[in-house]
Amino acid sequence: MIKRELEVYIRSIYDYFPVIFLTGPRQSGKTTLCKSLFSQLPYVLLEQPDQRHLAQQDPRSFLAKYPGGAILDEIQNVPEIFSYLQGIVDNNREVRFILTGSQNFLLNERITQSLAGRAGIVTLLPLSLREMKDQIADSSYEDWIVRGFYPELYNRKVPATLFYPSYVQTYLERDVRTLQNVGSLSQFNTFLKLCAGRTGQLLNMSALASDAGVSVNTAKAWISVLEASYIIFRLQPHYMNYNKRLVKSPKIYFTDTGMACHLLGIENTNQLSSHYAIGSLFENFVIMECLKQQLALGKRNNLYFWRDSKGKEIDLLLDRDQHLYPFEIKAGRTANSGFFDNLRYWQTLSKSQSAGTVIYGGNISQALPFGTLKSWMEITTIF
Repeated sequence: MIKRELEVYIRSIYDYFPVIFLTGPRQSGKTTLCKSLFSQLPYVLLEQPDQRHLAQQDPRSFLAKYPGGAILDEIQNVPEIFSYLQGIVDNNREVRFILTGSQNFLLNERITQSLAGRAGIVTLLPLSLREMKDQIADSSYEDWIVRGFYPELYNRKVPATLFYPSYVQTYLERDVRTLQNVGSLSQFNTFLKLCAGRTGQLLNMSALASDAGVSVNTAKAWISVLEASYIIFRLQPHYMNYNKRLVKSPKIYFTDTGMACHLLGIENTNQLSSHYAIGSLFENFVIMECLKQQLALGKRNNLYFWRDSKGKEIDLLLDRDQHLYPFEIKAGRTANSGFFDNLRYWQTLSKSQSAGTVIYGGNISQALPFGTLKSWMEITTIF
């Protein structure tokens, strides 16, 4: 088992919350992590029909079987149980329940209503490059982008060409039908592929809906489904006004680049190297690595991008300690001063003291007079 960085943060909050809610995409390693950290607690999988039926029909009797607490896996199958958990943890602060779920907005709404102040909420995304640091030196960034980061790809060495088709099919059959009344799963699958083709682009809902042959409202609902189940991630624009008209639409990325590659029909590094989307997928790769590092530390998502109406753009802004740290992301392996053009523009406009950093596809990092050049192999040291 690959050690997960989130372990440290979960241990640090365990004594403060009677309920820990671990959320994240399917097969990101939530169950394995919970069983490892809380082996003293009984484990219950609420996707099993008998367990789910008992919990739904008689939640008091179901919870009474676990007086000291339990790991309740895939809790989204029995969301009504949250109200009963509230009474139990209020009457006994020694009890501990560990909840996992893979549908974000439904569960967060229930927790806000029933377990506010009683639950520590943490998110586990697929493996990070930092967790896989021992394998970085022997690989290229194309290897990581195509293969992706789901634990099964490494623990059981399942080929990506087998893993992702099965994952998408399971996702469509389970989560999509649960979260949204989708009339045609094949049409939703087409929509998913269209989203992959827009990786790293501004989300134009009208154009996406038109290409998918659905209404704008349907497209909005389907985007919410994809985001709630951790398939996609929307990077929000930063709104600080520098006397320029700013773009206010988010950009769309995939939580896992291997999934995006599968949807784009990219099966190996040779295909990726000549693919039109290599720059966007590299950008996706870097941004998700930064997000994983933030979440592993228990921090909020404080990542943004900046773009004005003339197309000047900063790929990634880190908002930390009341300071903005700009990053440009370039897939090229040969650095040139042009990589820093947008950073210099933004620095002049914002009057920032930070010269900025370019994360690029090469292997050499160095400090330059006009900013820092950082290899993709060192994005594990950003935070």
